[in-house]
Amino acid sequence: MVTGGVTKFAKAHPAMDFRLMVRRAYDYAVKDVENLSVDRIDGSRISYFSDHFSRQLKAASMVQDYLGLNPKGSVRIEWGGATGGECFQAAFEAVASGRMDVCLAAGYETMSRVATWKGNEFIALASDTNFDFPLGGFYTGYYALMVQRHIYEYLRKTRFAHIPDEREAQRLATVEGSRIMSLVSVKNHLNALHNPYAQYPKRLTVADVLNSEMISYPLTREQICTMSDGAAVAVLCSAERAKEFTDRPIEVTGVGTGTDTMRLADRPFGKVPLAPNERAEDYTKLEYPGVHSFRAGRAAGLEAYRMAGITDPKRELDFVELHDAYASSEIQTYEDLALCRYGEGYGFVESGAPFLKGFDYGFPVPKAGEIPVNPSGGLIACGHPVGATGLMQGVFAFWQLQGTIGKHFGDATLQIPNAKRGAIHSHAGTGSAVTVSILERGY
Repeated sequence: MVTGGVTKFAKAHPAMDFRLMVRRAYDYAVKDVENLSVDRIDGSRISYFSDHFSRQLKAASMVQDYLGLNPKGSVRIEWGGATGGECFQAAFEAVASGRMDVCLAAGYETMSRVATWKGNEFIALASDTNFDFPLGGFYTGYYALMVQRHIYEYLRKTRFAHIPDEREAQRLATVEGSRIMSLVSVKNHLNALHNPYAQYPKRLTVADVLNSEMISYPLTREQICTMSDGAAVAVLCSAERAKEFTDRPIEVTGVGTGTDTMRLADRPFGKVPLAPNERAEDYTKLEYPGVHSFRAGRAAGLEAYRMAGITDPKRELDFVELHDAYASSEIQTYEDLALCRYGEGYGFVESGAPFLKGFDYGFPVPKAGEIPVNPSGGLIACGHPVGATGLMQGVFAFWQLQGTIGKHFGDATLQIPNAKRGAIHSHAGTGSAVTVSILERGY
């Protein structure tokens, strides 16, 4: 990767259609490197989640035209919430295969074009419309169900195992789980105060999060990402060609994807696919994956780690930009990516390990800086214009590894000192498709 750009993510960009948003992100990216003109780009991969939001079939062709890339090749990418992450990997594959020397990955979403209730309906069409959709029809309901099971497995059966009354034990476990999820929300919103591209930067307390509007128990408004408008682009090329554009390229050393059934009830139980730093005896009594863990995320992470030669991600990654559409799914994904063992996600938050060092979050974070997660603010604070989100993660990771956060944010507070390797993670559906990519300093 040699450059990238993003627009501000916002509730709406009424002065820009989708083509202009992508153009703005593209213009920012190309002005940051030397010698990168349209004629040097061999083709594109363009991502957006839904034709419904654009109200335009073949919108990718209109983006291609607006960027002046005709008659070069282009492919439209769509993979639910992981659309941007898959677009990043599709560009990687176009270069790695030898098909292109330079590939532009561009993504956007214009979710403000419809009412929020209608947007939630469109998003829920990425569930099984023959089964799951008629039973609930919106994503917060699905994720509330999944985190309730996660809380049952990992808090009810542990911290509250001594309480014989099943309902009271689960109620107390849910209260505790909600409190810990709120720590994640506080972290991400506060980090975003230093990110000018974020949609909802703000300082919150745990009480603010818990007392915000209940959307689907136990998930409150401040624990959930929002629909957004925005665009992001990344330029990937061969190692040899990279030297022509920058003396600080970032190498993509690992890519992984994982999948699972669309219908939650079809997900089988089996053994946990072990990360190199885990043992089978850690999980002898765990029914996996159920609806409390994301097998697709574990598969994507393991594939990317193998390719990048990572055996202990918590120690070998300097940060992770992770798909936190919900505070609950951030905690679930810590476990999927083997940043901690299954069942340890809540304690991992309380330890402070995924928090940035030197911040006053309003509560103790004793191990802050151990493995920062979502230093940008994540989806909860930055927003989630689906086709752009995974590419946004790639751009922020790229700037972290170049050490140029201060240059691009106008504020170096979020710069992780001497960051050399990071991961980006995109997640789709109810965990039906996930991508993980590893980026490393290539100079």
